[in-house]
Amino acid sequence: MTSLNSQRLRFALHAIAAGAMLAAAGGPLNAQTATGAAPSSVRPGEPVTLNFAGADIEAVARTMATITGRNVVVDPRVKGQLTLVTERAVPPAAAFQQFLAALRLQGFTVVESAGLYKVVPEADAKLQSGSVTVTQGGSGSAPGGGQIVTQIFKLNFENAANLVPVLRPLISPNNTINVNPGNNSLVVTDYADNLQRIARIVAAMDVSNASDVEVIPLRNAVASELAPLVSRLVEGTGSTPGMAGTATGTAGAIPGQSDTAYRTTLLPEPRSNSLIVRAANPARLALVRTLVDKLDQAPVVGSAAASGNIHVVYLKNADATKLATTLRAALAASMGSSAGGAVSSSGPSSSGGGSGTGSTGLSGSGLMQTGSSGGMGGGTGGSSSAGGLGSNAGGLNNANSNQPSTGGQIQADPSTNSLIISAPEPQFRQLRAVIDQLDGRRAQVLVESLIVEVSANKVAEFGIQWQGVMGNYGNGTIGVIGTNSSASTTGGNANILSLALAAATGSATSIASSASGLGKGLNVAIAPRINGNYYLGALANFLENTGDANVLSTPNLMTLDNEEAQIIIGNNVPFVTGSYANTTGSSTVNPFTTVERKDVGLMLRVRPQINENGTVKLSLYQEVSQVNDGTANAVNGPTTSKRSIESTVLVNDGNVIVLGGLLEDRYSMGQDKVPLMGDLPVVGGLFRNENRRRQKTNLMVFLRPVVIRDTATSDALMMDRYEAIRALQQNTQPTPSTVMRAVSGAPVLPPLAPSPAPASAATPQGEAPAVRSAPPAPLIPLVPPAPAPAQPPARAPAPADAGAYNPQ
Repeated sequence: MTSLNSQRLRFALHAIAAGAMLAAAGGPLNAQTATGAAPSSVRPGEPVTLNFAGADIEAVARTMATITGRNVVVDPRVKGQLTLVTERAVPPAAAFQQFLAALRLQGFTVVESAGLYKVVPEADAKLQSGSVTVTQGGSGSAPGGGQIVTQIFKLNFENAANLVPVLRPLISPNNTINVNPGNNSLVVTDYADNLQRIARIVAAMDVSNASDVEVIPLRNAVASELAPLVSRLVEGTGSTPGMAGTATGTAGAIPGQSDTAYRTTLLPEPRSNSLIVRAANPARLALVRTLVDKLDQAPVVGSAAASGNIHVVYLKNADATKLATTLRAALAASMGSSAGGAVSSSGPSSSGGGSGTGSTGLSGSGLMQTGSSGGMGGGTGGSSSAGGLGSNAGGLNNANSNQPSTGGQIQADPSTNSLIISAPEPQFRQLRAVIDQLDGRRAQVLVESLIVEVSANKVAEFGIQWQGVMGNYGNGTIGVIGTNSSASTTGGNANILSLALAAATGSATSIASSASGLGKGLNVAIAPRINGNYYLGALANFLENTGDANVLSTPNLMTLDNEEAQIIIGNNVPFVTGSYANTTGSSTVNPFTTVERKDVGLMLRVRPQINENGTVKLSLYQEVSQVNDGTANAVNGPTTSKRSIESTVLVNDGNVIVLGGLLEDRYSMGQDKVPLMGDLPVVGGLFRNENRRRQKTNLMVFLRPVVIRDTATSDALMMDRYEAIRALQQNTQPTPSTVMRAVSGAPVLPPLAPSPAPASAATPQGEAPAVRSAPPAPLIPLVPPAPAPAQPPARAPAPADAGAYNPQ
């Protein structure tokens, strides 16, 4: 049965091959098959009629290779049947394109590489080594067709990242489009015929929308004042606050998002008093020129600007009074350096209805002002120093005692924080350029200080005192023998002799008073009874005292660059400075004491200076003081201990520096003994009293400056510290009580919403939107971490030397 089917199949194949040969001999080739076998003899290059109905894809591919003369291979994963029918004969190239279109409908495609055409699944086509075409902009494209190819578009004007959202929907989901930001190019892998459409889209969008940079010189107006005005008129938005001298705008910009559209940009150039313009298109450039021509006009005759050349400049950040002083000094220096700094002043006086003239002349390009009057009273000629204006003649006095003296040319108005400048237009332009540079936002510095003090004290005391009475009752003379010592390191001042005398008197008050002076620790006494009275015969004292202290302080404060700041945390303690007694006639004494109050505690005073290279110079004074124990109510006033550091250091922004410290290890020993007897090897301890003390102090002061240059960093720092102290409050809430329900909770700070972002101009093209920087972490976290589980204490090894002192 199997051999019979094989014979039938072989007969059918021979019949199909013979029919194809006959058709080719008489006219166009007729490629048709029902089983998918390729014709046995085909002449390449001649038109062919396709008639594949349910043919195997691999068989059709072999037929196409024969028709077109190309090398075609089929991936083993390509399986299925294909129907491809043409009504009339078509050229082999058209037949191959129809074959590619039919494969695309089945989820397959053809990739050409080095003359070899590979039929692969569409999902894997981008991984094959296909042909790659490079075009500049959209000026060229790869040859059309249904095979998968890769094309690189190098853009000249448009940002490549901006075209990805536009082109991605036009590309097959299995194919890719990628951006190379380094050379602003697109890498697209897709069908060749679709790449031709994408190339036309890229060519249409990669065009220069902005005009060339134009420089518009101004004759009368000031460039720094005219630039923001023209920008608002052209684009409908103003300049960025805090950026003096720069005006850009974008109509319809979305706040908080980066706008990449071309817009009109105006920059003032103070040196030549010109406007630098880059317009979105020629029409917008013509509009800018028209506005500038209309606004760059000379002042109207008779107006204040034409007659007096008086200008008002409102400051954004600088202090008007300080800036006026700086500008006057700079102006006086520049005028003094031109032509030897000659300043002339003349003005003959007049009286009795005469007339007078006053003038002030400055050599070079200085200021010249004249004034005249007549017919009313007398006048005195004007006079001025460098940089000043003289008073007008005719009895007119321009001095104002309520305003600080500024020489008349640059006057500060503290109430509005503005400068009033009276100067010719060229000189005002120079001053305005200097003002724009000095009136910038000043950076701030957060100074974090860390004071660590660890101290350990250890005291040991041991001594034996004894006495004995020699003689009988009734004898006229008795003898007393013993040792007596009052050395004590812990405040005790009683000895065996004072206690014995108190016991001999028999007064309970005297005994209690003497016993209260015994030293701390263990006191052992022996009191024998002699002749009916008790006497203190021996007294032994044993003491070991240990004390440790650990102090940590973290004062923080923020200040402007080059401005001094101070923080004080402590008490205001009175100190006696003098006293006297006033005796009245009735012999009544009225004592009077004068005191002076001083701050005792922690004080930090610092003046930071930010350098251009990122370092911070700090001139600081730090002090930690306290009232010594037991001296608060002393007759002569309290005694304080003080630790202070005054220094000037240079540190990088955000780095920690150690300012100084104290490492102190003090040892002292005292001994009272009976000569010779106290030095005996064994019994010498009965004749001496000794004490030892060791004090160890470790003190270190650290400091870290953090530069805050913008509002975003300042707000982030504030929010971080605010949330930290709020979390600390929440963690220290009192335990709920059923008895004291009326007072059951401590206050907690409310949640704080972030500060709104200030209004600003759109982000310039090609720049990423500003990212809010993270606040610096504090030196010491306000909220301590969760404690680790308690570990069993390790057994300490026995010390090698029992007499050695260990401050830990």
